[in-house]
Amino acid sequence: MRFFIIVFLILLTITSCSSDNKGFVDVSGIDVEFLVNRYEIDFYKSNKENLPLLKNKYPYLFPRSFSDSLAMSKMSNKEEIDLFNETQKIYSDISGLELQLTSLFKHIKYYNPKFKSPNITTMISNIDYDSRVIYADSILLISLDVYLGKEHEFYSDYPKYIKENNTKENIIVDIANSISVNLIPSLSSRSFIGKMIHQGKKMYLLDLYLPTISDKLKIGFLEKKLDWAVANEEDIWKYFIERKLLFSTDTKLNKRFLDNAPFSKFYLENDNQSPGRIGAWLGWQIVRSFMRNNDVSLQQLLKINELDLYKKSRYKPRK
Repeated sequence: MRFFIIVFLILLTITSCSSDNKGFVDVSGIDVEFLVNRYEIDFYKSNKENLPLLKNKYPYLFPRSFSDSLAMSKMSNKEEIDLFNETQKIYSDISGLELQLTSLFKHIKYYNPKFKSPNITTMISNIDYDSRVIYADSILLISLDVYLGKEHEFYSDYPKYIKENNTKENIIVDIANSISVNLIPSLSSRSFIGKMIHQGKKMYLLDLYLPTISDKLKIGFLEKKLDWAVANEEDIWKYFIERKLLFSTDTKLNKRFLDNAPFSKFYLENDNQSPGRIGAWLGWQIVRSFMRNNDVSLQQLLKINELDLYKKSRYKPRK
């Protein structure tokens, strides 16, 4: 009898988890194809003689301004070689990333049947963390040197909230983000609540495309700052309501609550305990509430006006 009770509880738990997360779908029958090219390996192990072959293989990385002499200079630059060698210590084998990409592309195609997987090109970009991943329809560029680990010495001068996302685990999240941006219609409202929900839609796509990834990785907060957001959700909402910020079109609110930053700016004593982009996180919770309370498809979600979504979300912050 005890055995059957345990089995029942396990099945009940699995059923509950499945019903709460619509992202767990069967994608095993979906086929995706893509190539992975290791530009950084090809480039830094190249020489003057095979430079024409390199340019032919990667024409999109050799604009006219990138002269042969500049290419040769980069190939022999000690700092760049050191960066390449450090990157290879972690990413000489990227088979794990390829498996993640396959799963991601299958999930995207499940919800967007016309989606075509881009070919992947890995590279190093001298730690350009503003351009970690670049998605251009048929090509996706990944700067591996941005993902050496948050404690890596190369990032010693970087702000903590930036370094937090310089890990191997963040690559697939940044890739999903770069693709998701192109799947969401343009913002239809200049109000603060409209911008919050627009970013919330992007976050909800990550729920569907990356169903096994934690909220912490998806939003990119420090663990303690995510805990702060969850614990203070009701107070954050009250702050926005009482100060009549929701329908404000003041663009200064972007920097305070929507842009990447070490913390959000409530102008209160405990601001530094909060994460940046708290408005995006709250918009995410509103979109989740909308999807729980409305029987709509993903395409309907993406098309619905942000203000209509808010009205129909029946959102209530957790106390």
